[in-house]
Amino acid sequence: MDKIGKILIVDDNEDVLFALNLLLEPYAEKIKVATTPDRIEYFMNTFQPDIILLDMNFSRDAISGQEGFESLEHILEIDSQAVVIFMTAYADTDKAVRAIKAGATDFIPKPWEKEKLLATLTSGMRLRQSRKEINRLKEQVEVLSEQNAFDNEIIGESPAMNEVFSTIQKLSETDANILILGENGTGKDVIARLLYCCSPRYNKPFVTIDLGSIPEQLFESELFGFEKGAFTDAKKSKAGRMEVATNGTLFLDEIGNLSLPMQSKLLTSIEKRYISRLGSTQTVPIDVRLICATNADIRHMVEEGNFRQDLLYRINTIEIHIPPLRDRGNDIILLAEHFLDRYARKYKKEMRGLTREAKNKLLKYTWPGNVRELQHIMERAVILGDGSLLKPDNFLFHNTSKQKKEEKEFLNLEVLERQAIEKAMRLSEGNISRAAEYLGITRFALYRKLEKLGL
Repeated sequence: MDKIGKILIVDDNEDVLFALNLLLEPYAEKIKVATTPDRIEYFMNTFQPDIILLDMNFSRDAISGQEGFESLEHILEIDSQAVVIFMTAYADTDKAVRAIKAGATDFIPKPWEKEKLLATLTSGMRLRQSRKEINRLKEQVEVLSEQNAFDNEIIGESPAMNEVFSTIQKLSETDANILILGENGTGKDVIARLLYCCSPRYNKPFVTIDLGSIPEQLFESELFGFEKGAFTDAKKSKAGRMEVATNGTLFLDEIGNLSLPMQSKLLTSIEKRYISRLGSTQTVPIDVRLICATNADIRHMVEEGNFRQDLLYRINTIEIHIPPLRDRGNDIILLAEHFLDRYARKYKKEMRGLTREAKNKLLKYTWPGNVRELQHIMERAVILGDGSLLKPDNFLFHNTSKQKKEEKEFLNLEVLERQAIEKAMRLSEGNISRAAEYLGITRFALYRKLEKLGL
């Protein structure tokens, strides 16, 4: 017969443990034993058994089975799909029915019959394998759905974005730690998910923490987890994000917000490859790939003493720089048309495109909020717009006080003309005809201005 898998046996009778260990050793992949139920969670985290053989009675009494039911409840809180088989010397029909209703897989009386015990364990192992396969397929479907969803969001043909795509392709066979740099709204989280889908850890857990939205005092418990009673509101134990992400990928968004004390704890866990939950002295091994992102000047933070240089070395085996939208040329129009199509369908509007003037207006704007700002502006334009084409008046830009101040400082016609031509050339990627179209002048007029300005 095939190996049954990993078995955890929990019983306070050492003779029973010895006998079961001896009996099952030829049939099981590995066996661990515990004499008290308080060790179950530790073995579930470290040993990860396929089947738990659990005695119903321990120190409290010999016949009620209440301790067994309490242990079963705790096991199912940790892993709702755990395969638990009860054992007791005081078996009766009521207990068996109650055990199955409570979530146990089966019920074995003591003393056991060898063939029946092996058959029960084999059946339990098949159930465990079936549940694992179902979960794997569900995760695969979810990941493919997510991939299809954000594949449509990763739109770009500019040289800057092609360089990003090329880097991601080169990383597809590695699980090196990645640091993604870019302004707010450039799509760092989308790139992180693409990296995950193109990695060897695809189909394994993908866990995210937005460090910009979690208070510092909660970060440690979120990352490392906690034991019941570790603090006032810790009513039950909880695994941390790093533990949940084991064998998969952990995405730390806005890592520049991490305080120095927490940077130290994160570095320790990366180097030692284990963590301890708050309130616990036990260590839990981890194996995660880190993808981090920030809009901060991380190297300036290192120079200022606000970010640990040794942690930076650990998280940026490879750096990926996401370009701001203003430097992506015609990608602005491609994205605008994509969002137009999406929101026209969502709000049931008969809109099919943008006028040339509308496109020029979008290309001339500096997009301080990047792709996220473009998305919001396109949604608003579709909601409030009429007709089949969006016009310049459909787009309302809100300049910040800083931008207004900068505009007042540079109200010089020659400077403005130079800036406009330089931007048009950048957006058109050096194409004179397209740059002239952006500027609303002829090719020959643009040639004269380029010569005049020495460009």
